[in-house]
Amino acid sequence: MAFFAISRSRPLTLLSATDLVMENERLEAECAQLGHAIASHATVDRAIGAIVVLGRISPEEAWRALRDVSQRTNTKLRTVAEHVMAFAMGADMPEPERIELQRAITRYTA
Repeated sequence: MAFFAISRSRPLTLLSATDLVMENERLEAECAQLGHAIASHATVDRAIGAIVVLGRISPEEAWRALRDVSQRTNTKLRTVAEHVMAFAMGADMPEPERIELQRAITRYTA
């Protein structure tokens, strides 16, 4: 069975076994990245929901607050979201993030 690559510049180019392996590895890596992105997005969405409840602010303002905490503490957004979720379930939150979250909620409540 022959496999062909279809592109605008070289239609129906025959692929070698090496080309197929490389393309498969590229697609598996892309799939893994998409899976990670989906998981990160879900974590951020849940954290936004927690901030909405904790701060009694709108989802848009909660998103801004989460983003502000990330930027002002130089912490990845997903990491801040994980800390917010842990905090919402009773765990401690790193102090710089907790302080920035309180400030952000105050900013967006006013």
